[in-house]
Amino acid sequence: MKTLPIALLLLAGLSTTHAGAVDELLQEYRAQGAGPFSAEAGAALWTRSGGAQTCAACHDSNLRAGGKHAKTGKPIAPMAPSVNAKRLTDRAFIEKWFRRNCDSAWGRACTPQEKGDFLSYIRNQ
Repeated sequence: MKTLPIALLLLAGLSTTHAGAVDELLQEYRAQGAGPFSAEAGAALWTRSGGAQTCAACHDSNLRAGGKHAKTGKPIAPMAPSVNAKRLTDRAFIEKWFRRNCDSAWGRACTPQEKGDFLSYIRNQ
């Protein structure tokens, strides 16, 4: 049974990494005047069409399921950190993801408020 404590420590480390990157970004967005952030607002944004498509069009409305790129058909790993431990662990990747996907789906950059709402929604999935 020595493996159970090790497994718990590994899981705790993953959630700390996840929480650290998200908390740092949320703090940055607050410094830019955004907040308070809302998971409910993030969920509404996820399915809102702001131009070309919705986030759910490629990433699925169930963040625990994988998605598929609307144009290329390339598989997309689940967004939910609960089933994809790599999600929300790297600040630079999260910001790159926002730049690419906000422009692709909405034709513009996401605001700090929208980013914070998205992160609040995704981190709880």
